[in-house]
Amino acid sequence: MTTSHAKYGELSLEYGASITSVPYHPGAAKYFSEKGFEVASVKDGAGNTESRNLRFVTGGESGTYYAFGSVIAQHATNNAGINVVGLVGNGSQANVQELVDGTADFAFCQSDVMAYAYNGTNLFESKVEGFSTVAALYMEQVQIVTTNPAIKTVADLAGKSVSIGAPGSGVYFNAIDVLGAYGLTEDDIKPTYQSFGDSADALKNGQIDAAFIVAGAPTTAVTDLATTKDTYLVSLDSEHIAKLLETSDYYTETVIAKDVYFGD
Repeated sequence: MTTSHAKYGELSLEYGASITSVPYHPGAAKYFSEKGFEVASVKDGAGNTESRNLRFVTGGESGTYYAFGSVIAQHATNNAGINVVGLVGNGSQANVQELVDGTADFAFCQSDVMAYAYNGTNLFESKVEGFSTVAALYMEQVQIVTTNPAIKTVADLAGKSVSIGAPGSGVYFNAIDVLGAYGLTEDDIKPTYQSFGDSADALKNGQIDAAFIVAGAPTTAVTDLATTKDTYLVSLDSEHIAKLLETSDYYTETVIAKDVYFGD
């Protein structure tokens, strides 16, 4: 069973990126155009390129990115005259790097991490060029998951073992932002650095007290955990959400509906 301790919802990452380009294959351009998206010109010579597999790096197998990306890849392959292969990704930072290195043609990326790359901040030592946005798809919820009913607020995470995201992911900075709104730092918790799936396993086995999971709700890591353990979402109150919104343009307030995780 999954439940929430309060009526307040979680934070969402605001996806406000404009569409500036499309994949270079003409079939992809046609597909996005027919769906009503504004598309940029296809690269010169692309129409003469022999058909090949386009690599689409997504996320970990227990997250929404992988599930969502796999569906998009299959749909594009079936309908757009191109072959798209959905692949497991290693976090937004790594996904951006794969685009720049040319080892991927498409990638999912958190909007804040994309901004870090453009500006050369946080996860990136310098500005990153050589990639552009295709579309803003959906908002991701910053979900704080626990199996301990005594953890009712973010303040209760002090002194607890908390997973704050895999190395190279944007989850780490989201966690630091949320903790900071409550006057906590990384030093005030016992941090671990795990993927969604590993975080869920650690919660299931009692190895950690809580985990930050940034994904579209519902996400597999949480739903699978809830089948074996009583699982709780730790909500943020309006006062501290307001503090966070004052210092960051990446977030917006939202509510995860009751039936998203725990049905009717």
